Amino acid sequence: MNRRTFAAGAALAAPLVGAAARSAAAAPSAAGKPFPKGFQWGAATAAHQIEGNNVNADFWLMENLKGSPFKEPSGDACDSYYRYPEDIALVAGMGMSTYRYSIEWARIEPEPGRFSQAELDHYKRMADECRRRGLKPLATYVHFTSPRWLSALGGWTDPSTPDRFAAYADRVTREMGDLLDGVCTINEPNGPTEDWALRGMKPIPGSQFVVAAAAKAAGSTTWSTFGLGDGARCRDGYIAGHRKARAAIKATRPRLPVGITLALTELSAGPGGEALYHQIYAEARKPFYDAARGDDFIGVQTYTRLRVGPTGKLPPTERMLMMDYEYWPQSLEACVREAARETGCPILVTENGIGTENDEERIAYTDAALAGLRRCIADGIDVRGYIHWSLMDNFEWLEGYRPKFGLFAVDRTTFKRTPKPSAAHLAKIARSNGAVIG
Repeated sequence: MNRRTFAAGAALAAPLVGAAARSAAAAPSAAGKPFPKGFQWGAATAAHQIEGNNVNADFWLMENLKGSPFKEPSGDACDSYYRYPEDIALVAGMGMSTYRYSIEWARIEPEPGRFSQAELDHYKRMADECRRRGLKPLATYVHFTSPRWLSALGGWTDPSTPDRFAAYADRVTREMGDLLDGVCTINEPNGPTEDWALRGMKPIPGSQFVVAAAAKAAGSTTWSTFGLGDGARCRDGYIAGHRKARAAIKATRPRLPVGITLALTELSAGPGGEALYHQIYAEARKPFYDAARGDDFIGVQTYTRLRVGPTGKLPPTERMLMMDYEYWPQSLEACVREAARETGCPILVTENGIGTENDEERIAYTDAALAGLRRCIADGIDVRGYIHWSLMDNFEWLEGYRPKFGLFAVDRTTFKRTPKPSAAHLAKIARSNGAVIG
């Protein structure tokens, strides 16, 4: 799931509010019609957030530092490293067609150039289990976390990282590319740059401490990791990494669909906010759209909106949810339209959901977001699927286990998964291929 990231939701030339509302008013109602044949319905997770004990990862080090800004460490997470067959069965049991999960680089390559066959085999078994259950496995090769050694070298600010990532992508694809139905190279690489642009190119408050402490613990003078390093300097590394990994994957599996996922929070400019809007779009949105052109799909990941004024974020007008997200399901439609317009790529919604303990609110949000997605399809946008975040309540980075995004609750002691009403609701939608959405 995306950290607190900020993104543009309208064209650079027109930073205005209301694109989704205008489209809804102009388009004929598509209520009651199924989604296109072959439309993918799914749920998403990420390795570090659910597997547990990812001890070779950079985030594990930062979570466990004395005085860390993380509310709590990930620890055992949801114990999904061992319980993945149960989790895959939950996705299949909802009538879904796709399970999106991530492959943990820190497990695969715990030291530079040393690849673990045992860990590669573990992720191959996950893909096999998906196929056994009738699911399409969609793998993300990097979902925020990196090996500790990589962050100690400077992470995505180091010029060698794109080639290192391509080598990792090549090895994973050679081992299991024939089992996958698609690959997301990097999860939300635009997020750190957008955060920096919103704050006037200043670091996240408190991040300097954790970066300095992690660098000392790792014996590094160049420590940088996702979101807590230099968000401006990492941008070119992410873009080069995506392109080189895409080439490596295609060299081995030319027909394997490859794309990138972006954090597409709907952005609009309030009075006097046009300059900041344009800055965010130009520095943190357009370069990633340019990099995505030619991909087999673009992953759209949307939760909320952001309105900016002359100096930053404007106060919300709707109720606020966990992770400081404003309740705004309309954002999905606006961001899908933008991504399609800017890239020309087929769209796969790889994350969309809501952090709340009120499950009726989750159901209402999902219905409203999907209604907007249906309007996009009715207008001819090539939308291939909707993958909900998240399958289960999990570790939400700096916020720990407090935010609740899951369709299933997880007991923090026994790890028992318990379905919420939203799981049954989304299952009904998936089994009808969207026909039951009002």
